Amino acid sequence: MNKLNRYLESTLLKPTMTGEEVDRLIHDAIEEQFVGVCVPPFWVKKVSRELEKEDIQTVTVIGFPFGFQDTASKVAETKEAIKQGADELDLVWSQTAYHSGMNWPKIEIAQIAKICHEEERILKVIIETAYLNADQIKEACLICQDAGADFVKTSTGYASSGAKVEDIQLMRQTLSSQTGIKASGGIKTLEFAKELIAAGADRIGTSSAKALMDAWRASQS
Repeated sequence: MNKLNRYLESTLLKPTMTGEEVDRLIHDAIEEQFVGVCVPPFWVKKVSRELEKEDIQTVTVIGFPFGFQDTASKVAETKEAIKQGADELDLVWSQTAYHSGMNWPKIEIAQIAKICHEEERILKVIIETAYLNADQIKEACLICQDAGADFVKTSTGYASSGAKVEDIQLMRQTLSSQTGIKASGGIKTLEFAKELIAAGADRIGTSSAKALMDAWRASQS
């Protein structure tokens, strides 16, 4: 395993988050050299400005947290987030369309992937694994991959459960090596993060990134 910090996206997506918390997130990310900082679109411009000289990605969410927005709204969100300075965009796919048996999620992802890639941005698609069985997880992964997603992400953190080792293993078995996996949701301990990485996760999205690094350093001594 590479150094833990290069797997971690330090994440803060709670409704009551404050500017002071965002400042702490940025400070910790710079100190630890996390791979990214994930914040709501409202804070993207500030985070992007503060990280301008750092090798740290500014990450935000699109269609969060349920993916209910229509495609035109998600496209507008995507374009604005890129304009504000987002490097990577985590899109909540249209869960309602998928569970209705529609092909629309693939069409929507392809549209947004095109926008991201034209601007040299990374697109991650959140499939919310808590609401999918094993066959659906495999199908969802292939939809995302075929539509041009760079990563498939497990969770928003708003479902009944988040990342699971067995889901990451299944996703890794299903996806090509060119498509990354981001595990997120409920990742609070170093042991769990390491299990997810061993299972195939390329990124770990967590609000406990600083604590995980402290635990990782303690484990090295």
